[in-house]
Amino acid sequence: MTEAGIDPSVAPSGAGCVECDESGGWWVHLRRCAECGHVGCCDSSPSKHATKHFEATAHPFMQSYEPGEDWFYNFATGEMYSDGPELAAPTSHPTDQSVPGPAARVPANWQSLLS
Repeated sequence: MTEAGIDPSVAPSGAGCVECDESGGWWVHLRRCAECGHVGCCDSSPSKHATKHFEATAHPFMQSYEPGEDWFYNFATGEMYSDGPELAAPTSHPTDQSVPGPAARVPANWQSLLS
């Protein structure tokens, strides 16, 4: 898959969701914008920052930022892709990072808080 909206040279913004880290929030899984590298939380997470990033920027493609996953999603079309171009390293959050995470901020009743 080679598309406008993907820049394989851009590094991810960090090891966790940018907005959750700024606000003290937590996430279930992480997604990475394939255009600018922004790392946001998935739609199973309380704040859904990856979708909010798409809504604010119109950057259409994101890739899973979970270890061992390399699928892409196109927010504009709703299409999933089982593979795509290799993005700049690192390609996932650290393998010792908890899921959900970060561990110190995940409430004990986290499962009841999911949408």
